[in-house]
Amino acid sequence: MKELINQIGINLNEEQIEKFMKYKDMLKEWNEKVNLTAITKDEEIVLKHFADSLTIEKYIPANCKMIDVGTGAGFPGIPLGIVREDINVVLLDPLKKRINFLSEVKKELSLNNINIVEGRAEDIAKTNENREKYDIVTARAVASLNVLAEYCIPFIKIGGIFICMKGSNIDEIKEAKNAIQILGGELIDVKKVILPDSDIERNIIMIKKIKNTPNEYPRRAGIPTKKPIK
Repeated sequence: MKELINQIGINLNEEQIEKFMKYKDMLKEWNEKVNLTAITKDEEIVLKHFADSLTIEKYIPANCKMIDVGTGAGFPGIPLGIVREDINVVLLDPLKKRINFLSEVKKELSLNNINIVEGRAEDIAKTNENREKYDIVTARAVASLNVLAEYCIPFIKIGGIFICMKGSNIDEIKEAKNAIQILGGELIDVKKVILPDSDIERNIIMIKKIKNTPNEYPRRAGIPTKKPIK
């Protein structure tokens, strides 16, 4: 694992490796009773969850405040929190069973820089303590970019960055252009990544917040997916 992660420019120490191994074991154990991931082989967890999550580490500034929207089993938020003790990470997810898992991981790994919030992005982004309060927002989800933009951009402060992690197909960027603009964002870069020791291609979409998000966004739960901004 250390050699694999080293290929993306991160040198793990023994304590960090131990935390990743404990995280992997907990993920597999909990997955037997709670559906957390379809990826269950050790080497695939290391590559497709841990290494993949850490491909964005270089784009996260020091001492920043970050929220991982729709974190699921904790990706990319927990791997980033393990290697970057300087950043404050909020893990946001709507499902209680995943929140319980994340809380246990936080406790077992002593991840004091990580906080866990249960709720839907559409609701949490409307609260004063979360709206336009984050330097970095991440999402590693299957929703289309115009939907993810509505979930995520309202969390970002002006000057902050939305880092959207996608697979090899990014045709949806064109469809999301108007939504990004309406929500106060600007597409600044798309970075192609090949995961180490594999031919698995990923794309990192970088969107900068350049103006405040209009108050009506995000719309109430369910609307962004049913009626994406065109």
